[in-house]
Amino acid sequence: MSDYVPLSHHPLDEQRMLQAVTTLYERLASRRTVRDFSPAPVARAVIEHIVATACTAPSGAHKQPWHFCIVSDPAIKQQIREAAEREEYENYHGRMSDDWLADLQKFGTDWNKPFLTTAPYLIVVFKKPYDLGPDGDRQKNYYVNESVGIACGMLIAAIHLAGLVTVTHTPSPMNFLQQVLDRPDNERAYLLLPVGLPAEGATVPTLERKPLEEVLTWYDHAE
Repeated sequence: MSDYVPLSHHPLDEQRMLQAVTTLYERLASRRTVRDFSPAPVARAVIEHIVATACTAPSGAHKQPWHFCIVSDPAIKQQIREAAEREEYENYHGRMSDDWLADLQKFGTDWNKPFLTTAPYLIVVFKKPYDLGPDGDRQKNYYVNESVGIACGMLIAAIHLAGLVTVTHTPSPMNFLQQVLDRPDNERAYLLLPVGLPAEGATVPTLERKPLEEVLTWYDHAE
């Protein structure tokens, strides 16, 4: 049985609870996906704390089946961009369905991904279907996609709260990331996030999020 320690918990009254969650909502509601980055440097300590925040995410059996690679080396970023653009070219010229391409038109995206070399950092998230023990034996991880997905959500929130921007990039297939970064066999690329400040004059599409009543259903206790 695992050792236990007392929970550190500081309850809030209803007013402070609502104030706290409203403040967080207002901060995160201003988050936008950005594709135009400034090459301006960002302190390494900021990026480390962003990743540390993601690592507080819950995971199946507390296996923490993730690994984060931070790339700032221009030569490696160029390798990643070239490989990603090769995959994206194939996606935009045959792999994607007509409906998919039509849905992307309003964003003005194509196979060119300059943000992969412009942004000061690339965060490459890997999932780990299994870990390797001291003797090289496989140790199974659980709910891997769910666990890493939650961590990535917290990662994106931390990026925004730090005053930085990102775009979730998944140039499927992403096997090239394992090769370029020389990652072990038990890691699979999950998500690629350029991180930095927005370029001067950066713009984003005019979008509306679904209203709460469209995505929320209450099941209240009947009186």
